[in-house]
Amino acid sequence: MYKIILAVRYLIKRRIAYFAVLAVALCVFMVVVVMTVMTGLVREFKVNNHNWVGDCVVSSDSLVGFAYYEEFVKILEDEVIVDAVSPVVKSYSLLTWETSDWNDGVEIMGVDAVKHSRATGFGQTLHYRKDDVSRAFEPSYDANLPGCVLGIDRILGRDKYGQYRQFSRVPEYSFRISCFPLTARGALTKARLGMVNAKTFHYSDNSHSGLAKVDGAFVYIGFEDAQILCGMGGSEKRISAIHIKFKPGVKLQAGCARIGQLWTEFKAERSGHKLAGLLSNVRVESWKGYKRGVIAAVEKEQLMMMVGFGMIGIITVFIVFVVLYMIVSHKSKDVGILKSVGVSNADIIKLFLGFAGLLGLLGSCIGAFAGWVFLLKINNIEDWLYEKFDYQPLWDRTIFAIGDIPNKVDFGVLAIIILSAILTCVVGALIPSWQAARLRPVETLQVSRL
Repeated sequence: MYKIILAVRYLIKRRIAYFAVLAVALCVFMVVVVMTVMTGLVREFKVNNHNWVGDCVVSSDSLVGFAYYEEFVKILEDEVIVDAVSPVVKSYSLLTWETSDWNDGVEIMGVDAVKHSRATGFGQTLHYRKDDVSRAFEPSYDANLPGCVLGIDRILGRDKYGQYRQFSRVPEYSFRISCFPLTARGALTKARLGMVNAKTFHYSDNSHSGLAKVDGAFVYIGFEDAQILCGMGGSEKRISAIHIKFKPGVKLQAGCARIGQLWTEFKAERSGHKLAGLLSNVRVESWKGYKRGVIAAVEKEQLMMMVGFGMIGIITVFIVFVVLYMIVSHKSKDVGILKSVGVSNADIIKLFLGFAGLLGLLGSCIGAFAGWVFLLKINNIEDWLYEKFDYQPLWDRTIFAIGDIPNKVDFGVLAIIILSAILTCVVGALIPSWQAARLRPVETLQVSRL
């Protein structure tokens, strides 16, 4: 009981302890705010990539794609773990606005809107046709015209709050998409006839995936139109990828391993076919592996942030060390009295470690509460700063894909941060506590020192 009473007394009476509490609170506040925002960004980024890709992808990086996909799609549709399958054509093209001289290089993706929405989250990214995906490529002003879905950043701007300025109705915009069709061997299909396949498409919808590199680069068109433009139609049809969604309960790694096994068997059975060589360039990957280039970079930034705040924790250790050292040096008489009445060295160590733990608990609770309140108001604060001073301290929402700053606190992570802060304070108190335990009552209670 005396350990608790003395620890509380030291905390109240020694003003220097207030600085230790403030330092711990400030460190915890920074960690809670920054890690919540960073973790939220990474989590949202992963969710958006998963929704855009599906669970598993069978794909080739070659612009000529791969053949015999129809047979493999049937195999996948009969597989018990597979819920949906979507073959896709991807290539590069020139997008030209027919009413002006504006043109730009884009990536086109040819999809069956219904199948692709079952295998991925494509349908939920649409604005006008979200509730009727089957008509995604039908302009509302004329269903007989071939439609195209543009990445939202290619067609719309954003206001100062990061909101897109959607049209009240679909405007009658027309775009000419031009591609270089390739044979299965990689040669130009129309080398002597103008080289380019081109077709006019009419704006039917926009897609907001939440991924800046997708929404600013992709144009979606019908699957068969894409095959023709890219030279992948004809008697030996080809595609670029197959997106797959697993049934609920199927583990990602186990599901991808099964798809990989099916592909290996399928490739071996067609080893003697004319276009079997194209199958050797095909990979089976999970959505994480397929998007590893962008996900790994974000995860690395998160790791570096955690290491940086780990260094701040080391600074806290030294602050607590200094505070405890000064308190021990000024409370040697208390230690001498306690040891003279029979208190053991272990109990002395427990007393000062308990005091350090109390510093950590109080400081971390203050910092965590302040961080939680700040996160609840962070978007309102930034909006106010922008309205009053035309200043956005975190990011310009007219540029970045994510509008609101992630501010959802994970209370599991919050508990880990608080426990880490307490442990850090205890570590900082180890040496001063050990020094206090080494004090001899005969030396500390001398009349000349009283």
